[in-house]
Amino acid sequence: QELGIRMVLLSSAILTKGGKVLVARQYMEISRSRIEGLLAAFPKLMNSEDQHTFIETDSVRYVYQPMEQLYMVLVTTKNSNILEDLETLRLFAKVVPDYCNSLTETAVLDHAFELMFAFDEIIALGYRENVSLFSIRTFTEMESHDEQIHKLRQLAKEREVKAEMKRKAKELKDRARMTGIGSSSSHSYSPSPSYSTPQSSMTVSKPSVPSVSSSKPKKSRGGRGMKLGGKGKSKDFVAALIEEGEDVTPEEESLATPSKQIAQAAPVDENREPVHIIIEEDITLEADRDGGLTSMEVKGNMQVLVSDDSVSKIRIHCKKGNPNVPFTTHPNVDKKAFAASGVLGLKKADRPFPLNSGVGVLKWRIQGSEDSDIPLTVNCWPTLNSDGSCDVNIDYELQASHIVLKDVTITVPLPSSSDAPVVENVEGSFEYDRTNSVLYWRIPLIDAENGEGAIEFSVSAEEADDFFPVQVDFTSTPLYSQLTVDSVEIIGGGETSFSSNILFKTDSYEIV
Repeated sequence: QELGIRMVLLSSAILTKGGKVLVARQYMEISRSRIEGLLAAFPKLMNSEDQHTFIETDSVRYVYQPMEQLYMVLVTTKNSNILEDLETLRLFAKVVPDYCNSLTETAVLDHAFELMFAFDEIIALGYRENVSLFSIRTFTEMESHDEQIHKLRQLAKEREVKAEMKRKAKELKDRARMTGIGSSSSHSYSPSPSYSTPQSSMTVSKPSVPSVSSSKPKKSRGGRGMKLGGKGKSKDFVAALIEEGEDVTPEEESLATPSKQIAQAAPVDENREPVHIIIEEDITLEADRDGGLTSMEVKGNMQVLVSDDSVSKIRIHCKKGNPNVPFTTHPNVDKKAFAASGVLGLKKADRPFPLNSGVGVLKWRIQGSEDSDIPLTVNCWPTLNSDGSCDVNIDYELQASHIVLKDVTITVPLPSSSDAPVVENVEGSFEYDRTNSVLYWRIPLIDAENGEGAIEFSVSAEEADDFFPVQVDFTSTPLYSQLTVDSVEIIGGGETSFSSNILFKTDSYEIV
């Protein structure tokens, strides 16, 4: 009686079946020793033969529900409405799995604070609020204006760095044209004061793409050289923040010198040979949910970086696995030799490649028109049930058996109002991102021997469109075009060793 008759709910707690308290939240002034005593007494009062889900003592009532190896327990006053207590208990029992991936002791401890915040949305001053599971999630995930401003600032920094990378790549192209490969008046030249980073490492944005950097960049002497911190989209963004009254004074190290950050972040590759070859392919694909190809384009390029004058006069022997790929050589490269035997060399054999400058020698563009051109087919089959749930089956099949896909991630959007999906069968692993309402299906390796897989899960949904578009990301060392480099020949001196960075990756890959 000293606990207070007016209060309905005294405490909510999650206990193990052994009686260990994992999370407990009190809704009135009560001493720690008192609530610990009440919760410690709960396992002793349990009767395995009793069919009820509540226990009454002289002062309080326990309302509980088993959850696998755990108990969800509510401690109420004896004069509270038992029907309302049971309804409140059911809501508590729904909240726990929504915030925890599994009903285990470890998962509850990892999400203890999130659970307590959610519990506070259900109960206020001992009485239940008129809330649902969806509204609880909405309240606990309220967007912060400060957080949005921080994200916008980070996005502006990323855009500024990307713009700077594009400007550097363009400058490298211009300098390559001005050096020996683009000049017909001289057979010798001095290395240009440019970055030794090849263009490919400056243009890709995914962290899985290898990058190479060697020397410290020097200032450009031209009147139209790059100007860090010049006017761009980031300036418009900063101006918009200032209009909102935000303090957006940029830090000198973080905003004013993005190129220095890039140069410092790209370590020198000690394993790089004097002849280094970079080959990249990017695929952009859109397919419909019936498996038909809507659009597909694969763009590739090959660059050569020579860092030693003794191996600057070379020929590159390539193997064209697919004769239907429309390759285009650099104007100063012997086109007939490549078409006949796959050899990449300069038209004037005594002319060397420029030093310390990535030079594009080959490019290609493949446009797919048939369904068989899709390297990896992904089919999503949502089946709506009458009870408001949806059974989803997703499968994949590797059609381009010559490629080896690594770090494959299939991203499936889920209804924002749904609970956590119940995954019944999966090839690989999965992760549910409750904040963004997406399911990440990850497969570490897909090749000719492991070319098929599927995932099955159930989730509440009203429309099949909620699960589209499905996005796919992967990387592959074998190229889609099947181009390979066999050897590098020194003109008049046999073969030389070479290093290479070869990558086939997704730019945009969607099933809509």
